[in-house]
Amino acid sequence: MRRATAAHVAALTGNTGGIAWPRHSLEVDTMSTQADHGHELIPRPQQTPDALRAALAAVDPARLEEMQGTKDEAFAKAVEWQSLSPVQSWVLTWARDIEIARRPDLSTRYTRAKGNLEHDDPTIAQEALRELSAVLDEAMKAVRG
Repeated sequence: MRRATAAHVAALTGNTGGIAWPRHSLEVDTMSTQADHGHELIPRPQQTPDALRAALAAVDPARLEEMQGTKDEAFAKAVEWQSLSPVQSWVLTWARDIEIARRPDLSTRYTRAKGNLEHDDPTIAQEALRELSAVLDEAMKAVRG
């Protein structure tokens, strides 16, 4: 059985960065729903670049530079390809990552799974990969509605 590696994570998440524990919980004006009685750090943001940026600033500001870089790449590809697909993909990727960061339940599962990806026991590493995939799927379903 093959061990999960950082390359597996990058393939699943579309990036090499991780989702860090949220540092603080700020209310953001560009949110579309209310927080779930303490189970969400902030409401789910609208799927616009400005709303996503504001939400990321609230839950994981260390990733703002990464977000801007991937946004620039997505817009450059959109122009080159004459397609909005790269921008739509960028929005969904960041909406998913923010969904995980704003929900302590998903964030805990994500962190635990990512921490076990390179476990010496291949069964644990494989289960971590499955769990990471499940977290990413759950977050994506949530942001797609």
